[in-house]
Amino acid sequence: MTIEINAVKRDVKGTGASRRLRRAGAVPGVVYGGGKEAVTLEFNGKDLFMQFRHEAFHASVLSLIVDGKKESVLLRDFQMHPVRNTIQHIDFQRVSATEKIHVKVPFHFINADIAPGVKVGGGIVAHVQTEADVSCLAKDLPEFIEIDVAKLEMGHSIHLSQIKLPKGVEFVQLAHGDDAAVASIAKTRGGVSEAAAEETPAA
Repeated sequence: MTIEINAVKRDVKGTGASRRLRRAGAVPGVVYGGGKEAVTLEFNGKDLFMQFRHEAFHASVLSLIVDGKKESVLLRDFQMHPVRNTIQHIDFQRVSATEKIHVKVPFHFINADIAPGVKVGGGIVAHVQTEADVSCLAKDLPEFIEIDVAKLEMGHSIHLSQIKLPKGVEFVQLAHGDDAAVASIAKTRGGVSEAAAEETPAA
């Protein structure tokens, strides 16, 4: 299901205008790209945040509705308030149906509880990467990529080249010759993984 975002054009620009918008519960933003001029927008802050908090909002082609007209867009940037956890500004980029896009897609790890390195070896699954940049057409963009660690042994890793991707999707990192590890089984020391222990400075 496509996520729809409603917005209205914002005629008044500048820091002062943006501040007034936020005080009124709105969020200033912009949409750009696709061979068209950038358009400044404003969004209902509450409605936007309800959608923003979902994972799919960050890794899906969204439908932006402005003055009744729909455009396919991707979330490209946003700024959050450091204390209130509210969106201060948001940027969207128009996408073409015929041009490939680069998007960071999250990993969903499954079957960690039955991995031999966990069940037999007593280790834990270490998530080396939690997302990866993929290249594909907008219609082929997956909301997430599933990583099955059911056969992962102690001391072994799963690399990008071992992950099955949907048709038409490729890892940008792998295309550049970097077959990076995505997950591994780490030993534990006293209930704490060695990886975590090494990152924790001595008291």
